[in-house]
Amino acid sequence: MKKFFSVVTAMSLAASLAACGSNTADTTSSAAETSSEQTAEQVTEEGTTDADKTFKVGICNYVDDASLNQIYDNIEAQLNKLGEEENVKFDISYDNCQADSNVLNQIIINFADAEKVDLMVGIATPVAMAMQSATEDSDIPVVFSAVSDPVSAQLVDSLEAPGANVTGTSDYLNTDAIMDLMFALNPDIKKVGLLYDVGQDSSEAAIKDAKAYLESKNVEYVERTGTTVDEVMIAADALVSDKVDAVFTPTDNTIMTAELSIYEKFAKAGIPHYTGADSFALNGAFLGFGVDYANIGTETANMINEILVNGADPATTAVMTFDNGIATVNTEICDELGYDLDEVKAAFEPFCTRVQEIQTAEEF
Repeated sequence: MKKFFSVVTAMSLAASLAACGSNTADTTSSAAETSSEQTAEQVTEEGTTDADKTFKVGICNYVDDASLNQIYDNIEAQLNKLGEEENVKFDISYDNCQADSNVLNQIIINFADAEKVDLMVGIATPVAMAMQSATEDSDIPVVFSAVSDPVSAQLVDSLEAPGANVTGTSDYLNTDAIMDLMFALNPDIKKVGLLYDVGQDSSEAAIKDAKAYLESKNVEYVERTGTTVDEVMIAADALVSDKVDAVFTPTDNTIMTAELSIYEKFAKAGIPHYTGADSFALNGAFLGFGVDYANIGTETANMINEILVNGADPATTAVMTFDNGIATVNTEICDELGYDLDEVKAAFEPFCTRVQEIQTAEEF
């Protein structure tokens, strides 16, 4: 009987030890799982894993035209590319105010309050200025694109040091370079038409420079303006009646929008239209000279990425400017005007980095 109780006691003790061992193992396993879950949660909360990191970007275009649409298309394409490279996502909200200030303000309010974007992009000066005004009391960065004179527009303190929450890319126009091309092809020009919208900030400095250039050569100029497509068409008819030898237009969005409606008037009258962007030539102008708007879009996207992903400060991120050296010739209009393309190229090449050819179309 004594031996029996000894055996029972030993078995009970063994069972107790086994149970104790089992509880220890379960506790260790549970602790490990809890630690793993906490680590995963910590990684997500601290943002060390960027796979699901999303940045909301609100982009507003000023109006539908070949130049500005080209900028947006290339911003979108480059952000998609950078998102894959950086292992993040750029969630783009896009809208177009069609040059309506009331619509523009509503779009910006929607970006800030409903969409709660991390960054706003303003394509063209009026959009950038409205975004600047709307974000003065917030920490939302603004990146502009295709602003010809951001300092005069008071968007930045200087090109090198913007000074606040706004920076971007400029399509500054070298007006003298376009005038040099005009007189290289036809040194005997007597009268030049200046076609622009007085309400476009992007045109103000360029028109002033054009007048100074022409005055220095004692060449007469005639100003015709318009704020709508219909008004621009009337202005174009007036320039034909004025018997101008050539027409100059800077990077003016209003004239750009109307170019498809006026280019035939000038071509039939034998008047070459010299303009500040290749998109004008795409839409029927004889010459577009200036920046590559596709490249502006790409570099704008790179700037957005630097600010949102890499933490760059807009206040110290310099405004980007570009080489204004590409002359784009519409070969169809060149023929209609009676010019020899090889002679045109020979005349232009000393005054630009390269000459490229294009034919009339609505979009790139």
